[in-house]
Amino acid sequence: MPKYVIEREIPGAGKLSAEDLKSISQTSCKVLQNLGPEINWVQSYVTENKIYCVYIAPNKELVQEHAKQGGFPANMISTVSTIIDPVTSEQPSQ
Repeated sequence: MPKYVIEREIPGAGKLSAEDLKSISQTSCKVLQNLGPEINWVQSYVTENKIYCVYIAPNKELVQEHAKQGGFPANMISTVSTIIDPVTSEQPSQ
């Protein structure tokens, strides 16, 4: 199943309180529950003015629907083509 990175522009995101983040997370989870088991939220990274979210879903449209129903911005949705990490540096070249 495809993995997506969603860029959400949220001015002041890095200054959101723990309670704000909890509320946003709860809203996201409720929407995910309503959309069904095909879409999964993996995790999110909060920066100064953006939140980057990783989702697994069958298509971008379902990710967009999640954003719409949750009232979240989805300024950019990118399909992950490959994942690399430090272990990648140790793999033999093909």
